[in-house]
Amino acid sequence: MEPGGQLNMQELLQQAQAMQQQLFTAQRELAEAEVKGTAGGGLVTATVNGQGEVTGLSIDPKAIDADDPADTAETVADLVLAAIRDAGREAQELQQEKMGPLAQGLGGAGGIPGLGGGGDLPGGFPGLGGQGS
Repeated sequence: MEPGGQLNMQELLQQAQAMQQQLFTAQRELAEAEVKGTAGGGLVTATVNGQGEVTGLSIDPKAIDADDPADTAETVADLVLAAIRDAGREAQELQQEKMGPLAQGLGGAGGIPGLGGGGDLPGGFPGLGGQGS
């Protein structure tokens, strides 16, 4: 801040532009990243991008019991859900790793003056606000 408590608008704009570039870079990295989640000791593997979108699913043929198709269908469905949840947790951790420092910088020391750290970040990353995350 300048003497007298006035914000230096040029400095504020430069900080905002730098934050915006970091945010775009982090979002691009998340969109390109892939994480995997597994269930049933690897019988089912779900692949999720860093934004939490399922991009692939693999089911090992060993998970299929041709003698009991009804039970197999139920078991495979449970394994698929578990693998997707596991991959989703991995994606959330990756989001926190990439976006968390940006959210904390919005309201913390060295961040942009006058901006609080509360709320959700734009771009589909709820829960990564700077407070209580």
